[in-house]
Amino acid sequence: MIVAPALQGTRHHGMRIKLRVWRQAGPDAQGRLEDHQLDDISPDMSFLEMLDVLNERLIKAGDEPIDFDSDCREGICGTCGLMIDGRAHGPLPGTTTCQLHMRTYADGDTIVIEPWRADAFPVLRDLSVDRTAFDRIIAAGGFISVNTGAAPDANAVLVPKADADLAMDAAACIACGACVAQCKNASAALFTGAKVSHLSLLPQGSPERARRALRMVQQMDAEGFGSCSNEGECEAVCPKQISIANIARMNREFTRASLGGAS
Repeated sequence: MIVAPALQGTRHHGMRIKLRVWRQAGPDAQGRLEDHQLDDISPDMSFLEMLDVLNERLIKAGDEPIDFDSDCREGICGTCGLMIDGRAHGPLPGTTTCQLHMRTYADGDTIVIEPWRADAFPVLRDLSVDRTAFDRIIAAGGFISVNTGAAPDANAVLVPKADADLAMDAAACIACGACVAQCKNASAALFTGAKVSHLSLLPQGSPERARRALRMVQQMDAEGFGSCSNEGECEAVCPKQISIANIARMNREFTRASLGGAS
């Protein structure tokens, strides 16, 4: 085999990455940034795989591993979520933390990793936060009441194509919480707006339309999320690129219901 002269004697070297990682023993403990350095990190690793490597090293040294949330690692479930250099999910648009790869960074870079920052998302430990506030917003009205049984025929309920597209776009929300983490007010308006919108646009959601808007918005406020100032940080970091038009639709639905719109 003939080897090109430019490649003779070369060897692929991994990246050297410096990390500043938030460590916090519990919800009431004082947190701090802890420095680590990793050598020979493959640029093909995902960001979470890089954290796995760090945790393996910590465990071998007898230290506590870093807590962080992950599940599918395919950008589907919304479980992962980190503030990376001050941006939710990192520097790439339309990308979850688990879809971010180390080739995004350069050899020698320093990366600061923190948890979501919001009163409604209290830190459990290190980079892991409690996002059950989202579950309670959904439980307040993010559903429809239908009879159980076999699935209806696809054409049994006609839905205009434009409405179906808007509903599907809103339903793409994976409830990761990036919108809350990036918003200076820690507002959950984009999440709640998406959940209100995708059902209000479909005929199946019509019977509980007003009650849904009232209850979900009221629960959002009760959880301690801030108000929306319509600056668009949420849309900018949303991994599913949910439009802030859904916030406007939620506000219209809430106003309509408050004025006695059909329930």
